[in-house]
Amino acid sequence: MNEEQKAGDNISANISGGVSGQVAVGKQISQDQTITSVPQPEVTEDDLGVLRRLLANVKGQVESEAPPEKKEAALQRVVELEEAVTAKQPDLDTMAYVKKWFIKNLPSLSGAVTGVVIHPIVGKLVGAAGDALADEFRDRFGVD
Repeated sequence: MNEEQKAGDNISANISGGVSGQVAVGKQISQDQTITSVPQPEVTEDDLGVLRRLLANVKGQVESEAPPEKKEAALQRVVELEEAVTAKQPDLDTMAYVKKWFIKNLPSLSGAVTGVVIHPIVGKLVGAAGDALADEFRDRFGVD
């Protein structure tokens, strides 16, 4: 090392892993980070009852409003939606698929299906599965 390189402090940082937030690097810097866990939303039997009624209403609408040639497929999509939202880890891909299927094939019923997908109880079910899935749910479906 020459004299120019020896003068002053040499400060370097290597930051990796699950770090989020601000980081400061330098002399006499002190930072504290407190990580707290956010309680997962609790899904009650009453919540599940409301969700079952919502899905039953959608099935009823399909029975009464869907044309005969699309009724069976539409009812199957509602069953898929029910399985997707009530799974231990809700299946966002299936939820999106069912929503798109109704928009494409039975637009008059797509509002009812979308109402289930974005319902606050579905949000609670997704939130109970973890923060990462809840974040993806909010991004995909525009739900807060």
